[in-house]
Amino acid sequence: MFSKNKKITATPTTATPAVPENETKAAEVKKTAPAPEVSTKSKPMPSIISTDLKITGDIDTSGDLQVEGHIIGNIRAHLLTIGENALIEGEIFADDVTVHGKVKGTLRGLKVRLSSSARVDGDIVHKTISIESGAHFEGSVNRKEDPISKK
Repeated sequence: MFSKNKKITATPTTATPAVPENETKAAEVKKTAPAPEVSTKSKPMPSIISTDLKITGDIDTSGDLQVEGHIIGNIRAHLLTIGENALIEGEIFADDVTVHGKVKGTLRGLKVRLSSSARVDGDIVHKTISIESGAHFEGSVNRKEDPISKK
């Protein structure tokens, strides 16, 4: 198959432009430089409590939580989304809370948002709050720099 005596000559079909030696080396360096590392860490999926689930007891997570069902108990989360059909009976502690459903109890959050479908019966302690037109709210609103602590 291979022989030392055979000589193979290749004839180029197109002319290649002359490139200075230093540019050729730079092009080789660019080709061999490793690609930048892409972070494989992605934001984890939120924990979801579906509409057919009823939980009696406290929930504590450092991640994101989406509630579509019924919870009787306290919730502590980083980001909490309460769906339109959800009902929470208890105290809520979260950095970021968005309410589309019903809450019966105290809500404590750095950032609290009540959508037009929200129904809240209890006090809200917040750093920032947004209440859309149409939201129902019965209780008091208090602004604090650190609303999550009970001080």
